[in-house]
Amino acid sequence: MWPRKHTEKIGKMNSSIWLALGLVLVLEGLGPMLYPKAWRKMIQSMTQLPDPVLRRFGGALVVAGFVIYYMLRNRTGG
Repeated sequence: MWPRKHTEKIGKMNSSIWLALGLVLVLEGLGPMLYPKAWRKMIQSMTQLPDPVLRRFGGALVVAGFVIYYMLRNRTGG
């Protein structure tokens, strides 16, 4: 049996992950819901970008996500 403190921390982590996923889905859905034509045009223009540019863009998003996570984790004491 796991110690109570350990299972509470896992439960907290699970709810945080679901909360983050829900926020991502809301933010991702706003573009096509509010501006479908502009969103479609942006997606089509992204298909024309070379792979290295897309990789840099994706890498920058990953780094930004880790920085935000690190800052919030340290701030909340997690």
